[in-house]
Amino acid sequence: MDRAIYTALGAANAALNRQSVTANNLANAETTGFRAQLTAYRAVPVNGPTVATRTLVTESTPYNDMTMGAVHQTDRALDVALPKDGWLAVQLPDGSEGYTRDGNIEVDSEGGLRVRGLPLMGDGGLLTVPPQSQVTIAPDGTLSALGAGDEPKALAQVGRVKMVNAPAGTLQMGDDGLFHVDSNASAGNSAPMPMDPDLRLMPGMLESSNVSPVKTMVDMIATARSFDMNMKVISTVDDNEKGANQLLTLG
Repeated sequence: MDRAIYTALGAANAALNRQSVTANNLANAETTGFRAQLTAYRAVPVNGPTVATRTLVTESTPYNDMTMGAVHQTDRALDVALPKDGWLAVQLPDGSEGYTRDGNIEVDSEGGLRVRGLPLMGDGGLLTVPPQSQVTIAPDGTLSALGAGDEPKALAQVGRVKMVNAPAGTLQMGDDGLFHVDSNASAGNSAPMPMDPDLRLMPGMLESSNVSPVKTMVDMIATARSFDMNMKVISTVDDNEKGANQLLTLG
């Protein structure tokens, strides 16, 4: 009977991990550019010296749902929405690059452009603009700045936003919420992705999360019921073992 207990225990543990992924998706239903994580189950046979005794289960989060979220207009000059396979590059604390579809760009006190608090990368490095200047972004990613009190003809280009083209399976989501080059898909090469000059963004717009709150809530309920079912199996098998022990004691 221990086989049934361990089989149900593995299924219950997988349901718990799936529930945490589903809860994280629901928590990010309003996060700009968020990509829902996908969960999958995989059968794992228990092999012994003779024949396989039983099959357990393990869970994984192989990829993310790469369908686009809804794009809505904000009319803010530093808000941008990206095409389907387009990503913005940001510099991580260790100097490497991460990628995001969050197009809510901010300017810090020193004129540096940031996304989610991280420096935004350009075609020639980090992007900076003159402090207190009026910044606009063209569809090709070109940044133009107009200093406070300057004439409109003094508008000057200060750089170009780095956009990369990363089809599904090229990037993998990290614990920091950003996407990184998938070393398995790139044959172990984790070098920064090259800029794609043909990509075009949409200024004054933002892409919403692609998480469906209704579907995610249904998934949470189904996973909770699956967990309860496996716990009931464990409880039933435990009761059966207690009854068998009592019979053996009487004998």
